[in-house]
Amino acid sequence: MKPARRPLALALVAALSFAFALPAMAQIQERTIKFGHLNNPDHPTSLGVRKFAEIVAAKSGGKIKVQEFAASQLGNELQQQSAVQGGVQEMLVASTTSLNGIVKEFGLLDFPFLFANAKQADALVDGPLGKLLASKLPEKGVIVLGFFDLGFRNVTNSKRPIMKGADLEGLKLRVIPNPVFLETFKAFKANPVPMPFAELYGALESKAVDGEENPFAVIASSKFYEVQKYVSGTNHVYATNPIQISKRFWDRLSPVEHKILQDAAIEAQNWQRVVSREVSAKALGELTAKGMLYNDVPPAELAKMRAEVRPVYDKFSAAYDPAIVTLFKSELERVSKF
Repeated sequence: MKPARRPLALALVAALSFAFALPAMAQIQERTIKFGHLNNPDHPTSLGVRKFAEIVAAKSGGKIKVQEFAASQLGNELQQQSAVQGGVQEMLVASTTSLNGIVKEFGLLDFPFLFANAKQADALVDGPLGKLLASKLPEKGVIVLGFFDLGFRNVTNSKRPIMKGADLEGLKLRVIPNPVFLETFKAFKANPVPMPFAELYGALESKAVDGEENPFAVIASSKFYEVQKYVSGTNHVYATNPIQISKRFWDRLSPVEHKILQDAAIEAQNWQRVVSREVSAKALGELTAKGMLYNDVPPAELAKMRAEVRPVYDKFSAAYDPAIVTLFKSELERVSKF
């Protein structure tokens, strides 16, 4: 008779597990999350959003659905940022640009020539600095759940290869509407033009601007090779995209739902970073295959460019919270060892 007890014991454990699971499942309501971003559906940002949606669906038993709105369908970056703050749009993944307008110290992440590789960038945003900056946002209506990878930004244009800082002089370049980006390119005597991403292809096509700067994957996904001739490996900024959720929406969720979304964001973040870097490595080959002319910037010239933008560091650091700037400097020292 003893062997009969094992199935009975297993059944009891299963029943108890189910009973304990019921309260948690009861805390998950049927919901649809509008998740917007700026990039095309074949871009790593979109892949990351879809991975997040897949994980959330699995963890919520299909109760929470994530609806992706790619390619600025919900508006430009600043419009979507405002919608997230107001609770009209539940989620957004985009650059730190709009957050810089809410908590200005996010501009530290846009300082030029900070990192030698992706690991350093990950370590900075995943560490104490990223956590401190994120902690300033809930009172502004935004919660950050993680950081997707966008990659090193590089200059493209229709005029000439960029081999040194002086080659940027006089070029009309679209930049993110961000004070740090504007001052960075002014330091090279370029003519930076702030413009929403959704308007960029048309501006390049009509020659309203000579060029722009973006990671290789964005350049390829957006088909800028159709309207640009030169792509130069300036690697001037490493772009990371915060995964944002509206605090108004977040406050309506249960603790179980909080955990589902937070865990899903970190899982999707870690997956997306790997995929994004794989896509970036392939994207440069695609650009040259489509006819763009690529050039590296010699290390000695990059060092000179880094020195030329030193006033940008000094200007913005002086306007930021000194304690955050001090942490930023110590964190840069820490991550430089990666």
